[in-house]
Amino acid sequence: MAKQSKAPRLLTHGQIWTALDRLAERAGLSASGLAKKSGLDPTTFNKSKRITPDGRERWPSTESIAKALEATNRSIDSFVQLIGDSARTGQSVPLLSFALAASDNHFDDGGFPAGKAWSEMALPHVDDEHAFALQISGDAMKPVYRDGDIIVVSPSTPIGRGDRVVVKTKAGEVMVRELKRRTTRTLELQSLNTGHADRTLAASEVAWIAKIIWASQ
Repeated sequence: MAKQSKAPRLLTHGQIWTALDRLAERAGLSASGLAKKSGLDPTTFNKSKRITPDGRERWPSTESIAKALEATNRSIDSFVQLIGDSARTGQSVPLLSFALAASDNHFDDGGFPAGKAWSEMALPHVDDEHAFALQISGDAMKPVYRDGDIIVVSPSTPIGRGDRVVVKTKAGEVMVRELKRRTTRTLELQSLNTGHADRTLAASEVAWIAKIIWASQ
């Protein structure tokens, strides 16, 4: 029987942006500092520019990459190496304190990270380029999550009954709960802390809901 050849590995949106972030780091620059040194608009490489308001991936142009390489005196071969490194080491995800998550300017309408308050953390592997991390503050979610724990949230992962989720309401409230039941009209949520009441929300009240796929415990 003929041996099947492996499908070629495709370049991903996350890998190219991680490579640009590493290019900036090795030059001692922030993403905006790299853009400015390259003669580009300072916001060109910002994380808020990597996803469009309607949730589509925005890729850097070849011209902007070429200018960044020239500004840092790096070759295209070295940039390809950075891309390869990002493919091997996994994905970097945006990180925000949970206490700041309710603010309107930290997420766009699709529930994706936006604004400048996000930092970054590296993970072994996350199969969602839109994933982000939140650092728990306070003890309201004990005993499941404690102060300082980090949860990774995946907007693209399907959600089922019993999953732990992050929910943001249109009124601006952000909560972590366990999904009890979901219908076209309502969302039934169980509290992680027995001292807090369960919640039932109308579907019309929910801005977005996303599954927790990892926690640093």
